[in-house]
Amino acid sequence: MKNLEEVISKIESELDEKDQVREIALKSSRAVVRLSGAILRGLHRNEQAGDQLNVLKDEVNRLYSLLAEHPELEHAGYVTSAFQEYAEVGLIMSLLEKGDVPSPEELEVGSAPYLMGLGDSVGELRRFCLEELKSGRVGRANEILDMMEELLTALMRFDYPDAIVPLRHKQDVARSLLEKTRGEVAVATSANTLHKKIEEVLRKS
Repeated sequence: MKNLEEVISKIESELDEKDQVREIALKSSRAVVRLSGAILRGLHRNEQAGDQLNVLKDEVNRLYSLLAEHPELEHAGYVTSAFQEYAEVGLIMSLLEKGDVPSPEELEVGSAPYLMGLGDSVGELRRFCLEELKSGRVGRANEILDMMEELLTALMRFDYPDAIVPLRHKQDVARSLLEKTRGEVAVATSANTLHKKIEEVLRKS
């Protein structure tokens, strides 16, 4: 078996390289998730994404470069999660600033992580909605609720096996969160209307 050592050594070298690339991709994916979370938390504090967003985009580009040379890593769970979190950041920022969503092409992510990010965006919008209610901005809370309604309607159009896009759990969670938020906004809206009527009566008396 003259060739055995040569064949095995070649395979070993290839697998060593893949293992090293996998480790780099894993670290890069974790960085994308961490940066995405930090940006979203900052948005709740009314902070500008600024430099953090640039760092996030650089890390995403780094991950894409790895995938270009090793496409077999593209469907690894940690990579999908990273792109999903990145998509959520882009979606939330656009929704809050423009009231609309960018396309997957604009965000440079695939359809599956885009839809997963869209599903998580419903929960993130709920948090923004509740913050508006706490601050007494019922009108803005209703606007965010409308966005949540539209996102869920769009999400419910997709009925595919999890092997294609694991969306069913996110659809169920989004539906539940929307129902809770709808009730909370309705109560706050009624209270706000009553408060205005009382103020009007007091002014006239």
